[in-house]
Amino acid sequence: MFPIDNDTLQRIIDRLGIVDVSTATIRQICSLAAALEEEAQEPFVHLEIGNPGLPAEAIGTQAEIEALSNGIANKYPAINGLPALKKAGSEFLKAFLDVKIDPKGVIPTVGSMQGSFTVMLLLKQRLPEKDTMLFINPGFPAQRNQAKILGFNMEQFDIYDYRGKKLEEKLESILSSGRITGIIYSNPNNPAWTNLTEEELEIIGRMATKHDAIVVEDLAYMGMDFRQYFGQPYCEPYIPTVAKYTDNYILLCSASKIFSYAGQRIAMVCISDAVYNRKYEFFEKFYEMPSFGDAYVFGILYTASSGTAHSAQYAMAAMLEAAVEQKLDFVSSCSEYGRRAKIVKKSFTDNGFHIVYDIDGDRPISDGFFFTAGYRDMDSTTLQKELMRYGVSSISLPSTGSIQNGVRVCVSMISDEPTFKMLEQRLKQFNDDHK
Repeated sequence: MFPIDNDTLQRIIDRLGIVDVSTATIRQICSLAAALEEEAQEPFVHLEIGNPGLPAEAIGTQAEIEALSNGIANKYPAINGLPALKKAGSEFLKAFLDVKIDPKGVIPTVGSMQGSFTVMLLLKQRLPEKDTMLFINPGFPAQRNQAKILGFNMEQFDIYDYRGKKLEEKLESILSSGRITGIIYSNPNNPAWTNLTEEELEIIGRMATKHDAIVVEDLAYMGMDFRQYFGQPYCEPYIPTVAKYTDNYILLCSASKIFSYAGQRIAMVCISDAVYNRKYEFFEKFYEMPSFGDAYVFGILYTASSGTAHSAQYAMAAMLEAAVEQKLDFVSSCSEYGRRAKIVKKSFTDNGFHIVYDIDGDRPISDGFFFTAGYRDMDSTTLQKELMRYGVSSISLPSTGSIQNGVRVCVSMISDEPTFKMLEQRLKQFNDDHK
């Protein structure tokens, strides 16, 4: 039944109460795709949601089962985290990033979604004159929604035209206002799969120090720049991070993608020693805890969830330890996404599409979990809707804060030859019909 006619598409959009497809949440797009699948009586190719497309690491599930069998389900977890997890997290960061963080600053959260939400809440409170969060776009749409819910003032810019040395001038023009409390971005980038160069990370770190902004670096796809191998602990190359260039940082490290453990909602907020121990007048008065770290753990996290599930913490600790001891090669396991991306990219580029964010410095971007695709001069909303009509579901770049035209392509749910062929056929039909 593809392509679906425009009237049917609009009728279902209206029925689902979606005001604007181009800025709809990922879950809304999933609902739209599901409704259109039912209408067409044919499956869609799902490129919209980043569910892990690999099995969860068995080391984690086994550790979790053992912990539950030992009776921990009837006990509240320590709000600041299982000691074994804190130690393992600190050692993991040393082994793969060459970054030293005291175990007290390694704090489990209910996924990085809770991590970013709660961190932003505290950043909003730390100094009265710093009331704005800076988003380096494109980025994970949910994090901008979190800032909106928190009533945060937001500054943002699309990094597309500010790579390399241009980034410093752009950051200086924004940070010099003195209003920016934090800078947030993902690396590798969701959705563009660009990776910040060492030059760019140094610029961000130096600017953060100069203007007292705290960098929130989302490492959800840690080590997945497959142009080089980052899976060997305690030796170069180490996974790139802003933590090499400033003490003003908080790292978000999730099990969802690197260990395919998304369902158990387990991540770590890793706060630098300098940020953890820094004292603020507001925190002392409001939380009766002057340090950033204590206010975060005992003030914010306690009220947000009263801790992260015990069993998931045991799983995370076991997987981190196994990676450090070279019993679990998470980088090689995840490299399957690179293989899929290479195939899917070719299907797009062979059928008239181009890669929107395509270069890091002087190198083409890595093949990995995501990439971005545009079609000639078609605007993002039109492209997203037209692909929907042909049974291909994606999210638009405007929903990620990008000002470029195109869509985000996630390859995690494309795992077999029939699906690759289905995508190729539908993109060919799309291209033939739009020539």
